[in-house]
Amino acid sequence: MALTSWKTFDFFEVSQIKAPDDESKSFLENNEISCICSGSENLFLGSHDGKVRILSSTFKVLRTFQAHDVGSITQMKQVEGTSLLVTIAEDLPNEPVLKVWALDKPVKKTGLPTCQSTLSISNGRKPFPISAFTALDDLSQLAVGFANGSVTVIRGDLVHDRGAKQRVVHESEEPITGLEFRTDSRLTTLYVATISRILKLVISGRGQGQPARTLEDLGCGVGCMTVDSKNGDIVVARDDAIYYYGLEGRGPCFAYDGPKSLVAIYGDYVALVSPPTTTIQPKSSTLRRFGSTQAEDIFNTSTFTLLDTDLKFVAHSESLVSPVQTLFTIWGDLFSLTQDGKIYRYHEKSLAQRLEILYQRNLFVYAINLAQKSGMDSPQQNVIFRKYGDHLYQKGEYDSAMQQYLKAIDNTEPSQVIRKYLDTQRIHNLIEYLEELHEHHKATADHTTLLLNCYAKLKDIDKLEKFIRSPGDLKFDLDTAISMCRQGGYFEQAAYLAKKHSEHELVVDILIEDSKKYANALDYIARLNAESAYPNLMKYSRVLLEHCSKVRYLPNIRHTRETCSTFVLTRLQDTTRLFIDYFTGRYRPKKDEIILEVSPQISGYGSGAVSAVQNLRDLLPLPYMNTAAVTTPPAQGNIVPTVSDQAIENGSESTAPKYKAPQPRTAFSSFVDHPDEFIFFLEACLKADDLKQRDEIDLYTTLFEMYLHKSNQKKGINREEWETKAKKLLEGKAIPIDTSNVLLLSHLSNFRDGTILVHEQAGLRFDIFRSYTSAKDTRGAIKALRKYGPEEPQLYPAALAYFTSDSRILEEAGDELDAVLKKIDEDGLMAPLQVIQTLSTNAVATMGMVKTYLQQTIERERTEIISNRRNITAYRQQTLDKRQEISDLETKPQTFNATRCALCGTQLTLPTVHFLCKHSFHQNKCLNVQFGADGNFEGDCPVCKKDNDTIRAIRRAQDESVDRHDMFLDALARSSDKFGTISEFFGRGVMDVPTAVE
Repeated sequence: MALTSWKTFDFFEVSQIKAPDDESKSFLENNEISCICSGSENLFLGSHDGKVRILSSTFKVLRTFQAHDVGSITQMKQVEGTSLLVTIAEDLPNEPVLKVWALDKPVKKTGLPTCQSTLSISNGRKPFPISAFTALDDLSQLAVGFANGSVTVIRGDLVHDRGAKQRVVHESEEPITGLEFRTDSRLTTLYVATISRILKLVISGRGQGQPARTLEDLGCGVGCMTVDSKNGDIVVARDDAIYYYGLEGRGPCFAYDGPKSLVAIYGDYVALVSPPTTTIQPKSSTLRRFGSTQAEDIFNTSTFTLLDTDLKFVAHSESLVSPVQTLFTIWGDLFSLTQDGKIYRYHEKSLAQRLEILYQRNLFVYAINLAQKSGMDSPQQNVIFRKYGDHLYQKGEYDSAMQQYLKAIDNTEPSQVIRKYLDTQRIHNLIEYLEELHEHHKATADHTTLLLNCYAKLKDIDKLEKFIRSPGDLKFDLDTAISMCRQGGYFEQAAYLAKKHSEHELVVDILIEDSKKYANALDYIARLNAESAYPNLMKYSRVLLEHCSKVRYLPNIRHTRETCSTFVLTRLQDTTRLFIDYFTGRYRPKKDEIILEVSPQISGYGSGAVSAVQNLRDLLPLPYMNTAAVTTPPAQGNIVPTVSDQAIENGSESTAPKYKAPQPRTAFSSFVDHPDEFIFFLEACLKADDLKQRDEIDLYTTLFEMYLHKSNQKKGINREEWETKAKKLLEGKAIPIDTSNVLLLSHLSNFRDGTILVHEQAGLRFDIFRSYTSAKDTRGAIKALRKYGPEEPQLYPAALAYFTSDSRILEEAGDELDAVLKKIDEDGLMAPLQVIQTLSTNAVATMGMVKTYLQQTIERERTEIISNRRNITAYRQQTLDKRQEISDLETKPQTFNATRCALCGTQLTLPTVHFLCKHSFHQNKCLNVQFGADGNFEGDCPVCKKDNDTIRAIRRAQDESVDRHDMFLDALARSSDKFGTISEFFGRGVMDVPTAVE
């Protein structure tokens, strides 16, 4: 396919790079660049004077170093992801010099990068320039091509300078114009291009050492050969076309006439540079690379083109005044360096911008291909399909437009397409689109309705039947189809669809809402599996409880064909029992046994009735009907055997289905207005095994509430019976009913026994007493006081306040007031002053009532005062005696009359030690102490030492606790006798004033 037929677009934004500083600007404008390479997020520029400049993404020179002292740097390669840089400098007639630099290892003295290895490239001592260069990413093999037609391959460890071997692998009379490596598994192939041939040479792996094999007897110019890194194919640009070469030889080619000087791969694009065309005979590409261009070429334009060979379009094309010297890719963009030192950036436009360009030109096929190649997700591709469909619709190509709409059906608003095809003439397209919507499960109820109406309008009964009875997954809105059948009175068809697609809820809904057969609906539910029975039972629970809350039996009725029914013997399932079985985990689906029998022959008018009845039976498969056993009679013939059936409930239960019984509380709302059934349900659930704690709480609490509810019904009839049930429920052991719930329910139902019982179980005796006092129930208060008073002493002060709060209450209390005062006095529950303050709050109590209490209190305190004074006098006398004794010991001589040792009990012999405590000891035998020069020693009496040490420890602890104010405050807060606590700590010396040290 020639490029002249390819569409041309402007998919790239072109901008000229401006040098950020004078150094970079001068270097670029003077065209001192001899070669260029990119890698590791940096740009490397080699110059004729042997220097290497490293540029950042802003094209600012980050670093400059002298790579070669002699010659011009003509080839460079940076190993991506590392800091290694390979440079080759030429200085004819000397051999080229190759160096490997480690940019991250500067030399300490000079700061220059470390040169890992240096190598002179051999060309058989023939002074020819390098025309091509390539290297593997690990630098294990490098290939250098010369203008004399020889190719030298270098192998070795150049990174660590462990030696390298050179070998001339190819020689010819034609200059080498291109070299490229291709690595596939264990095979390394070198592609060699000359001005007249393309050759392939295996340099590593199977076939190594064999001579080069010619792929094609056509060569290319210098710079017109490159490799596509995505697939490893070699790309060659010749004057007539662009060629691809693989391992097997030449691949596809794309015709593109005109001379070419450079080719490069950028992403999915092939970049081509065509030299300027002049009236003067142009030089060959080879000579153009090795010699200077003519001055007149500057005034001619060269062409730069970017091709997408996969999608076959020109992504960018422009004319340049100055010829392009080289192309390089870095930072995600393509750059070109012209001979006048200018650098241009080619940035690919975003996918959205490229698609918009295609939309403006109505090139939707290109847009679709571009989106698919770019990996655009399906929803965004569908937008393109929809735009393409709109374009075709506007052109009047309705069938083609519909095909595009069908492709975009997953992400297209169906109404946008449906409105376009509502015309009767295009109804077949509309049916096609609606059917596809159902195939993709994108149809709504309105779409199903519209499709059924279209079938009806075209009177296409076959399609209608095919649609309703289509096998496989459900492709239409079942609810809509059933709803239409029900609205039209076709209950049989509605039931057929519901039964076919296991829509048990719809079957039950038809039986209850349309047919009003509540017993049959409950019986149908009882035959479903556990997962299907639960939602149906819950949805229609109130209706079923209203009509089927008792066990009833249908009489045995023999129905004939004329009554369009069968002989049925069944027991209507009690709704409450079904609830109990399901929520206690004992649910078993019911099964039927079919009994076939031959019915009498019917002819004439009766035959038509039988056919109608059989059609109804086919479309409405009830649980007790076996549709498979009924055969439709043929259209002709009156003598046809027919089959009737009987569905008798199977007495044997099926195996227990595995299902998780739901929480009983989910069924509570179903028993509204049915308290008897609700109580029966709750009591049965409580008998179930393995009840969870939360379920027990719900069941017991609700059952307690229902007992109280029943006690208040019918003007309190049977109130005692229900309250007794409630009380027994609370008295049970480990009944998990929350106390707050019991209190609330008891209060709302005026059930005082429940409140008292809860308070007793919770130990809230004070609350029980307070409930009696709040209700002014003095007898109950006295009863509670006598029952709980010994365990709860604080009830007596409260009783004192209650009895004296009202004269009527005081009268009802009688002698109980004296008993309360006596208990308070005996146990010291209140101070006398507190008793007086309590009685003085009102004028109910008189002095005569408390006269005896006051007399006894005053007499007791007088006796206590006298006793305290006696103790004080005795303590004072003891203190004076001790002080006098201490004074005598310090000032008067002491006489020791002891004749026996206090330790061993034997007769005292000299030397003897006497202590002031009147204890005497043998000095050497019992004490074994050393005396000082003055004849004395410091020490304690062994007999008194233990008591003295204890006293010192107590005193030391008291001294240490002087600053522990928190201990004093804590003891004061917890003490009932504040003054006594203060006195105790005062005696410990807590409040002593420290003496000043002079």
